Amino acid sequence: MRDGPWSNYDRGVRTSACSLACIFVALRVVAQPSFVEQGYNHFYNLEYEQAIADFGRAVALNPEDPELHNHVAQAIVIQEMYRDGSLESELVSGTNSFLRRPKLNPAPGTEKRFLDELARAMSLSEERLRKNANDTAALYALGISYGLRSNYYWVVKKAWRDSLKDANAARRMHHRISEREPGNVDARLVQGLHDYIVGSLPWTYRMFGFMVGLRGDKARGIRTVEDVAHNGRVNRVDAEIFLCALYRRESQTRLAIPLVEDLIRRFPRNYLLRLELSQMYSQAGDKARALEAVEQIALLKSRHAEGYDRVPWEKVYFQEGTIEFWYNDLDRALEHMKKVTRAAEEVDLNTGVLAWMRVGQIYDMSRRRTEAMEAYRKAIAYAPQAEAAQESRRYLTTPYKRP
Repeated sequence: MRDGPWSNYDRGVRTSACSLACIFVALRVVAQPSFVEQGYNHFYNLEYEQAIADFGRAVALNPEDPELHNHVAQAIVIQEMYRDGSLESELVSGTNSFLRRPKLNPAPGTEKRFLDELARAMSLSEERLRKNANDTAALYALGISYGLRSNYYWVVKKAWRDSLKDANAARRMHHRISEREPGNVDARLVQGLHDYIVGSLPWTYRMFGFMVGLRGDKARGIRTVEDVAHNGRVNRVDAEIFLCALYRRESQTRLAIPLVEDLIRRFPRNYLLRLELSQMYSQAGDKARALEAVEQIALLKSRHAEGYDRVPWEKVYFQEGTIEFWYNDLDRALEHMKKVTRAAEEVDLNTGVLAWMRVGQIYDMSRRRTEAMEAYRKAIAYAPQAEAAQESRRYLTTPYKRP
C-alpha cells in the first residue's frame, strides 16, 4: 500500500518525542559531566524524574553554567508534555493539530521552577557575553534559552507572537555561531528546524512570522537536519529524532524506519519509539510488521521488562485497534477500542477521546448510526476541547465515511 491516502492517516497516531513543541530542546554542545550524560540517558528513556534529579546534581556542582540550567528547564517542560499525552499526538502532521490543542496546565510550582531555571540560564549567558561577545558557548546557551521560552509561550500560553519572536532570536544566535564556526554542524540543528517548522505553518500563523522577520523553507530545513543527523557529533541523536518526524510528515516513512530502529537499540526503555515504529510500518502499508511492533510492546510488558510496567494495557489496545481500523478489520478494531473506553481513566485525554471517536466511526461504517452517535457524544463529553471532540461534532450531523 502506498502512502498516498495515508498522508492524513490518523490524527491520533504517535510521533514519540518528535512534536512541534520540542523544536528547540536544550541541545548539548560540549562534553558534559557524568551527571548530564546520565540525565540524558534517563531523558531519552522517558524517565524524567531521574533526568531532572541528575541535571539538578550537575547544577549543584557548577551553578554558573547556563547550559545546565537549560537542561533542567527542558526536562521539566517535556515531562509535562509527556504527562499530558502530547508526546504521543501527531503534532507535526499536515493537519497541524497541535495548533488547536488546549494549553498545558502545569502545577504552579512546576511552572515556577521552569521559569526560574530559564531566567538563571539567560542571566548567566548574558553576563558572559557582556565580558566576551565572542563566547560561542554562552551564545549557544542563550539561544537555547530563547528556544525553550518559545516553547513555553507556544505550549503553555498559546502566545503565538511571543513564541515566534523568541524562536527567531534563537535562530539568529545560532546562525551567528555558524558564521564564526562554519565547521560546527551541531549548531545548525535549530536553524534547520526553524526553517522547516515556519515553512510548514498554515498561512495564518506564518503571517505572524513575517511580522517579526521569520522566513521558512521546508526543503532547506530537512537538508540541514539530515546533515546534523549524519555528521553531527553531540546533537546527532536529537537530529535523528526530529528527522523521523519530518520524514513521516512528508510521507517518506520508509526513510524514517531505520532511524527509529536505531533509536530503539540505543534507548530500549522508551516505549514511545516502539509505538512510533508500529505507526510507521502501518502508514507504509505493512500491517504485519505494524502489529508485530505492538506485540513486542505487549511481550515486554508481560515480562516486566525495564520501563514497560508503566505502559497501560489500554495503550497497546489502542495501537492495535488503530491499525486494524485503517486496514478495515473493524470487528477486532471495535473490540480493542472498547477495551480502551472501558478503562479510559488509565490513559491520557487524547487517547481516550480518540478511542470514543473511533468507536463511533466503526459503528458508522457498520451502519449502526444510533450507536455511532452515542459514541460521538461520549467523545465530546470526555474532552470537549480536543480536536477529536470537534471532529466528532461534525459526525453528529454527517455520518463518517472512509476517505
